[in-house]
Amino acid sequence: MSNDPKDTNDATDATEGVTPRESLIEYPSDFPIKVMGAMQDGFAETIVGVVQGFDPEFHAGKMEMRPSRNGNYLGLTVTVRATSREQLDNLYRALSSHPMVKVVM
Repeated sequence: MSNDPKDTNDATDATEGVTPRESLIEYPSDFPIKVMGAMQDGFAETIVGVVQGFDPEFHAGKMEMRPSRNGNYLGLTVTVRATSREQLDNLYRALSSHPMVKVVM
């Protein structure tokens, strides 16, 4: 191992070169997110409200709903306008931590 500053810079450059490739999403773009929760009154409307906090243009027409075979759960696919990785990360955190939500994919 060398103490030459060039070696450190080369390592930093190599790492920085990888960072943009970590995200395969080009922004802005439409991005589907699947959300599942127990079948209950207000679930879909609540999720619309959460999503609108991160994508003000989102509306219920951009959401698909699928009940489970036995009708115990409701699966939603919300398609948001993703503008950054930070926006998507924050939306995933908000959805995942919501008490009505069981799974977010």
